[in-house]
Amino acid sequence: MRRVGAAGYHDYEALFDLIVRSFAYMDGVIDPPSSAHRLSLEGLKQKALDEIGLAAFLDGRLVGCAFVKPEARALYVGKLAVAADMQGHGIGYRLLTEAETIARNLGRDMLRLETRIELAGNHRRFAAWGFVKTAENSHPGFTRTTSIEMCKRLP
Repeated sequence: MRRVGAAGYHDYEALFDLIVRSFAYMDGVIDPPSSAHRLSLEGLKQKALDEIGLAAFLDGRLVGCAFVKPEARALYVGKLAVAADMQGHGIGYRLLTEAETIARNLGRDMLRLETRIELAGNHRRFAAWGFVKTAENSHPGFTRTTSIEMCKRLP
C-alpha cells in the first residue's frame, strides 16, 4: 500500500485509468452519471493533494485505490476502485483496513461513504464489511433518492 501524493508517487495516468475503468460499469445504470466522468488528470493530482490517496499494488501493478478525507467525526471514503480482474481478492478490504487505521490515527470513530441507490451489489458488499445504511440522499435537481450513505463505526 502506498500513499498517492507522497514523495515518489508519480503514475497518475495509471491511477486515472484505474478509476475510469472501475467506474465504467455504472454507465447507463446510475443516474446522474458517475462523478468519475468529471475527473481529469489535473483534477486527480489536486485530489491527491487535498485528500489522502491510497494505492494498492500486486507485483508492481496498480490494482486498487481509494481516497479518504477527514470530516468532523468520520473519515470519508471515496473513489474506491479495484481492477476488474482483482475483484474478490481482498484488495478493497485491504484499502478499507488502511482507511480504518488512518481514521483511528486522526481520532475519527467511523468510516463514511456514499454509494448509488441502483448499485445493490455495492450495498451488500459494504454491509459485509461492517457498514450500515445511515441516510438516503438526492443529488441536486433530483426529487428521488439517488444515493445512500453508509457508515462503519470503529471499535
